[in-house]
Amino acid sequence: MNAYRFSNLVGAPYRGGNVAFAGGSAALVSPVGNRISVTELRKSECWTLPVENGGDVSRVAVSPNGALLLSIDASGRCILVSLARRILLHRMSFKAPVTALGFSPDGSLFAVAMGRLLQVWRTPGCRKEFMAFQLLHTFSSSHDTITCLGWSPDGNWIICGCKDFAVRIFTLQSNAEGYRPVVLSAHRNVVNGVFFTENTESGIGAYSFSKDGALCHWVFHPAQELPAPALDGADDQGKSRKRRKEDVALQALEEEDLEESDGLVRKEEGKLPVLRPDKGQWELMKKHLFHQHGRLSACDYHSGLNIVVAGFSSGVFGIYQMPDFTCIHLLSISKEKITTAVFDRTGNWVAFGCAKLGQLLVWDWRSETYILKQQGHYFDVNCVAYSPDSQLIATGADDNKVKLWNAASGFCFVTFAEHTNAVTAVLFLAGSNAVLSASLDGTVRAWDLMRYRNFRTFTTPAPTQFVSLAADQSGEIICAGTLDTFQIYVWSMKTARLVDVLSGHEGPVHGLAFSPTDEFLASSSWDKTVRLWDVFEGKGGVEAFTHTHDVLTVVYRPDGKQLACSTLDGQIHFWDPIDGLLMGTIEGRRDVAGGRLMSDRRTAANSSSGKCFTTMSYSADGSLLLAGGTSKYICMYDVADQVLLRRFQISHNYSLDGILDFLNSKRMTAAGPIDLIDDYDSDNEAGVDGQVRGKLGQGLPGAQTNAARPIIRTKCLRISPTGRSWAAATTEGLLIYSMDNLVFDPTDLDVDVTPEAINDALESKRYSRALLLALRLNEPLLIQKCVEAVDISAISDVVSNVSLSYLGTLIDALAQYLEKTPHLEFLLRWCLELCTVHGRTIQSKNRELMPALKSLLKSIASLQEQLATAASKNDYLLHYLCSAPTKSKSVEQSLDLCS
Repeated sequence: MNAYRFSNLVGAPYRGGNVAFAGGSAALVSPVGNRISVTELRKSECWTLPVENGGDVSRVAVSPNGALLLSIDASGRCILVSLARRILLHRMSFKAPVTALGFSPDGSLFAVAMGRLLQVWRTPGCRKEFMAFQLLHTFSSSHDTITCLGWSPDGNWIICGCKDFAVRIFTLQSNAEGYRPVVLSAHRNVVNGVFFTENTESGIGAYSFSKDGALCHWVFHPAQELPAPALDGADDQGKSRKRRKEDVALQALEEEDLEESDGLVRKEEGKLPVLRPDKGQWELMKKHLFHQHGRLSACDYHSGLNIVVAGFSSGVFGIYQMPDFTCIHLLSISKEKITTAVFDRTGNWVAFGCAKLGQLLVWDWRSETYILKQQGHYFDVNCVAYSPDSQLIATGADDNKVKLWNAASGFCFVTFAEHTNAVTAVLFLAGSNAVLSASLDGTVRAWDLMRYRNFRTFTTPAPTQFVSLAADQSGEIICAGTLDTFQIYVWSMKTARLVDVLSGHEGPVHGLAFSPTDEFLASSSWDKTVRLWDVFEGKGGVEAFTHTHDVLTVVYRPDGKQLACSTLDGQIHFWDPIDGLLMGTIEGRRDVAGGRLMSDRRTAANSSSGKCFTTMSYSADGSLLLAGGTSKYICMYDVADQVLLRRFQISHNYSLDGILDFLNSKRMTAAGPIDLIDDYDSDNEAGVDGQVRGKLGQGLPGAQTNAARPIIRTKCLRISPTGRSWAAATTEGLLIYSMDNLVFDPTDLDVDVTPEAINDALESKRYSRALLLALRLNEPLLIQKCVEAVDISAISDVVSNVSLSYLGTLIDALAQYLEKTPHLEFLLRWCLELCTVHGRTIQSKNRELMPALKSLLKSIASLQEQLATAASKNDYLLHYLCSAPTKSKSVEQSLDLCS
C-alpha cells in the first residue's frame, strides 16, 4: 500500500514556458504545469521529476554542465533541483514574477529579471546552507519590464531587452565611477530576444530581436583598454559603502573554492574584464527584417555555427545563417504560435514548443528529420485504460482524440482523430489487438492496433451521446450507455449491427461493467438505481438495487462476487450481485473533502459540493479500491475491512482551483478574488494569453471578464492488471503511480535470515534453503543470485520445495528479472516448471496470484516482441545475402554462421 509513488506524468509533454537542453543534447527539459518533464532523446524515454513548484512553471534554466536545474513559477517561487539525483536542493521566493532567467557561461552565477529589476545571484551548491542564494548585484536602470537577457561568452556582461523597445547592456564591474548602462535603440516594438556573439577580430557583437520581426546586428568598438579595477581594498575615497560591499562580495566569489560535486566552475585569476561597454562605441551594422505573416514569438542564436532560429505566431519557423542573413530552412509546424525555440549545444538540433497544442518537437535541421515529435491532449483527459499486459495505455480527451502511450517510455506512438466530439470512454478488448472508444458524437469506434486504423464503427438509428462503455470477456458484445436517451445500446463485434436496446433507466447511464465470471451487465444511472441485465438471454433487466441518491459509477470486483457503486452523497456501497444483498457501506465524504473553490462562500469543511466519488477501480486481486472525484485527493480503501488506507494528493499547484483549504482575505477585492480578475495583456495577439489553461468566457465588448481557473479533479482511475501501477486522468494530465521495488515485508523474518546464511547455503549447494531464505528476506538481488546458482536439471526439485506463501513473491521476482537478463531460456525453464509443479495451486489461488501472473505475462510478451523483431531482421538479412548474384568466400562463411 505504501509502495505506490509518483512515477510519471504523461498526456501533456509541454504546456508553456521555455524549454532547455541538459547535458548537451542528451535530454530535453520542458515544464508541464507545475512539474518538470525530462525527455531522454537518445534512450527514447520520458520521466518527470518528483518535485513540484507552487504554481505553473514559467521559466526554467539548466546549468552549463547539466547538473543543476532552476525552475520558477508564475508567482516567482523558485526551486533548485539536482538533475542527476532528482532531488530538491533549495527553495526561494522572489518578490515579483520572473520574466527572464539565465546561467552564466561557467555556471557560478545566474541572472533573473523581475519587472524593471535585473539581479545577479550566486549559484548555490549541493551542500546544505542556511542562506544558499546570495544576491551580488541589482540593476534598476530599465524604464519598463525586462523581457529577455543573455550573458557574454566571458560572463562579464549581461544584455537585456525591454518592453520600452530598448536594449541595455550591464557589466558586473559596476563599481567604476561614472558607469551607466549602455542603451541601444533601433527597434520599434517589444524586444523578445538578445544574444552576444563570439569575441572575434572585429570585436564583441550582439543580436537583438523584436516582435515585429526585426533583427539588429550590433558591434562594439572599444575606445581604449582599461586596467582591471583593484579588489584588494585600495578603493577611492569617494566610493560609497554600498559599492564596497559589492566589491567584498565579488572578491569572496572569486576566492571561494567551489566543489566539483556542485557542478560549478571556478573562475581563474586574471580573467576580469578589461573592457567596459560604456567606454567605446556600439554600432548598428545592419537591420534585417523577417518577412513572415505573424509576429516573432520565439528565437535563439548559436554562437558556434553563427545561425539563428526564429519562430512566429503563425506556426512558421526559419533558420538563417549570419551575418549574411541567408535563409537555410523555412518550414511550418502548425497554424498555432510557436512559444519557444532553442538550439542544443552542438547546434544540430532545434527544440520547438507550442503551448496551445501541447506540442514538443526536436528537429535535426542538417538531415531534415524529427528526433522527437510528441503532442499531448490540449484539453482535459476524460478516460484512461490499461491493456491486458499493462504495456500500453489508452486515453481519450475533450480534443476528440484517442491516444496510445507506451507505459514504459511515456511516449505517444499513435493518435486516432476520427471522432468529431469529446471522447468519454476507452476500453481494450481482451485477447485481441483492438481498443474501443465512445464519444459524444454518437459513435463507438474500434481501432486496430496492428494496422492503426478504424475497422468498426457502431452507430444508432437516432443521434445520441455516449458516456460509458463495456465489453464482455470474449469481446463479442459491445455495450454503451447514453446521456440523453437513458438507454443502453448493444452491438455485435463481428457484424457491427445493433442487436438490442436496453430500456429502463430514467437518467443518464454513466456507469457500465460486465461481470468477469458470468453474463450479467451492471449499469448505474442518475435515477438512483443500479440494474443488472441479462444481455445474452435477452431477458432484459434482472434486478435493480435502489439508493437514496444518484449513482455515479459502478465497478465489478475481479472475481465477480462483489459490486461497488458510488452515490452523490459521498458513500460507496458494496453489493452481492448473486444474492442481491448489501455487503457494506463506506462513508467517504470526509475522506474526499479538501480544497476550496475561489467562488465558494463557505469553507471547505462546510461546503457540500464535490464531496463524492465519480470514478473507482478495483485492484487485480480485489483487495484494494481506488476512488476519486472533484477533489485534490484520491482515496485508497481496504475492501475487506472497509477502511481508508491512504490519501494521495494529486497536485500542489496553486494555479489550480480547489487546492487551498483556506482563502487569503488579503487577496479579496470588491470585484471578487483578485486571482479571478482577468489581467488584459495588450501585447498578446488575441488579447488573451494563449498559455493560460482553462476556458475563458467571451463577454460583451467593454465588459469585465474573469479568467476562470481550472478546477482540480480526477475524471478516471485505472489500476494496471499487474497491480504494479495505476493511472489517474486529472486536470494536470495523466498521473502514473507505481511500485519501483518489491515491497519489504518483515513479518516473516528471523535472526537466522541473513545474507550470510544465504551465501553459506549456496556454497554447500543447498539451493532450496538458499532460495527460501532469499524469499523471506525479499531482496531482489539475493533472489536473483539464488535463481542463477541453480543447475538447470535441479530446477524442478527447487521449485517443488517452494512453499505456497512465497509462490507469488517468486513469480513477481522472475517477472522483474526477465526484463533485464540475457538468460532467456534459463528463466523460461523456471516459468515452465512453476506452471507444471504448481499448476493446481495457481488455479485455486487465481485471485491472490493474478497481479504476479499478469506481471510475468507482461515480461514474456515484451521479450517475445523483441525476439520477433530481431528474428525478422535476421531473416531479411539472410534473404538479402542469398539473393546476391556472386558469392564470395566471406558471404559463404556468413551464411554458414547464420545457418
